[in-house]
Amino acid sequence: MEYRQLGGSGFKVPVLSFGTGTFGGKGALFQAWGSTDVAEASKLVDICLEAGLTMFDTADIYSAGAAEEILGQAIKGRRDQVLISTKGTFRSGPGPNDVGSSRHYLTRAVEGSLRRLGVDYIDLYQLHGFDAVTPAEEVLGTLDDLVRAGKIRYIGCSNFSGWHLMKSLAVSEKYGLARYVAHQAYYSLVGRDYEWELMPLAIDQKVGAVVWSPLGWGRLTGKIRRGQPLPETSRLNSKESSDNGPQVSEEYLYDVVDAIDEVAKETGKTVPQVALNWLLQRPTVSSVIIGARNEEQLKQNLDAVGWNLTPDQVAKLDAASATAKAYPYWHQAGFKERNPFPV
Repeated sequence: MEYRQLGGSGFKVPVLSFGTGTFGGKGALFQAWGSTDVAEASKLVDICLEAGLTMFDTADIYSAGAAEEILGQAIKGRRDQVLISTKGTFRSGPGPNDVGSSRHYLTRAVEGSLRRLGVDYIDLYQLHGFDAVTPAEEVLGTLDDLVRAGKIRYIGCSNFSGWHLMKSLAVSEKYGLARYVAHQAYYSLVGRDYEWELMPLAIDQKVGAVVWSPLGWGRLTGKIRRGQPLPETSRLNSKESSDNGPQVSEEYLYDVVDAIDEVAKETGKTVPQVALNWLLQRPTVSSVIIGARNEEQLKQNLDAVGWNLTPDQVAKLDAASATAKAYPYWHQAGFKERNPFPV
């Protein structure tokens, strides 16, 4: 397993991380993802560690905290072998302070995650979304205190826009506070918006991308093709799951899958393996989060590493998945002399 530096930090993470959104299966959204219990989770962790995949990603809202609890039990007795990343910010209760990134909420959220995971510290703690109500100084000051207290090692964010991330980095710089070294962002062959502004920002500010839903919210599994019904186990069969995920037009999806199919035949790899390998060759990507409902899916996804697509194959996939950019990015693309695509 290859390891890469996480942003501008000295922290190294495996290029593949394991996502625990399938653990627990509580609620309509997460039931559509999976319902892995402790026994199966322990087997999946075993397979990951054997392959050199040591980072496990979760969040306090996944199955109402059950995902953290199951992960904690699955890694019990081997904390020194694993890296844990988790997230907080989204609503976790009915009260007015049960949401956001205030000092009040974040302190309680971190303590809750530590308790459910059964650990003394979190390797990477990420804000699940941007809180525009709480001052950035309060947010970063709280995270810095938690780092200094030894409860968090590194901090990151997730689903921020460019100005959200840049403002946060500026506050950290101004006051000498802990700095975001990771941005957990949606990025896939059928979702390339990350490249427009967040990728150039990440290169300039040395923020590593931790990619979520690299298979386009279950669309690049190799089981969804033109003229075929959705597989029975697809999360896209759940209206709540489908509505809460990225939207992709059918014809665009089919065109991209056709291109991936061509490359898959050339390489002898599967559609998911090609899609994951493409991401691993993109600028700023430190780690790609893979999920799995079962051991076979996990083993297949792990085979996305140890080889590389050729430049021609990457170019074929780039062309098939290209989309029209929003303003001002289409305008900036016409000034390539001073706004080159990130490499």
